[in-house]
Amino acid sequence: MPNTKSPKIEPSQIELDRRAFRQSRKQRSTLVALISTLAFAVIGYLSLTSAPGWDRVQQSFFNYDTAVQALPHVLDGLLLNLRVLFFSAIGVLVFGLALALLRTLRAPIFTPIRLLVRGYVDLFRGLPLIIVLYLVGFGIPGLRLEFLGRVPAEVLGTVALVLTYSAYVAEVFRAGIEAVHPSQRLAARSLGLTYSQTMRLVVLPQAFRKVAPPLMNDFVSLQKDVGLISVLGAVDAVRGAQIEVAHFANFTPYIVAGLLFVLLAIPTVRLADYITNRLAKREQAGALL
Repeated sequence: MPNTKSPKIEPSQIELDRRAFRQSRKQRSTLVALISTLAFAVIGYLSLTSAPGWDRVQQSFFNYDTAVQALPHVLDGLLLNLRVLFFSAIGVLVFGLALALLRTLRAPIFTPIRLLVRGYVDLFRGLPLIIVLYLVGFGIPGLRLEFLGRVPAEVLGTVALVLTYSAYVAEVFRAGIEAVHPSQRLAARSLGLTYSQTMRLVVLPQAFRKVAPPLMNDFVSLQKDVGLISVLGAVDAVRGAQIEVAHFANFTPYIVAGLLFVLLAIPTVRLADYITNRLAKREQAGALL
């Protein structure tokens, strides 16, 4: 058989010079970024440590011995935050998607439902989360409903988080659903698919891909706000830090709790950046989203 392999094409000298130039510019940019970052960090550190009250602030907020002793108790509380985050995220996704689907119903008979969902979304997007926590955390037990019994504070906090974040996520889902071109629905219906099949097989898969980055951002925000359930008396990481602050008469446990929440959020933030960049590259390449 004849050799069908195409001959290897060597880049020209001009192309090699271009590659070398781009590589040198990239190295130069990296070096400049590194030097400027280090310079900024040094200036910030010197400015902070040269302040007259730095020694007292360091002792009150950055005490190593206090941090080591408080860490186990704060970690125990963080496990509660993780459980609340898990169930809250599931509840927000399910309830938010249901609200978005109800909001996008087009038949005139569903007008009252659309108005009701719109009112719900406007209400809980406008209410501060801390107020919702107080209303749910102290209002529901105040009703003295016997069939509920004594509801744990973390359960009430989870309900408040789901009620609030579902309003935000519902709008994200609704935007994704409406971003799908109407021709997609018309094509699916012309093939004999029902409304529910069209939404499940055609519209929602495209909508999920479009709203993945903002959904990840809402999840990062939810990760932080699970710490607010401490106002209901739940012994989470924030409440555990507060107990340690009272024990040591030192604010370092708050810094420990804050760093744990930051470490918890970093993987999600990086994942959100990765998904955003990946979708942007697909759009630039002309891929079907």
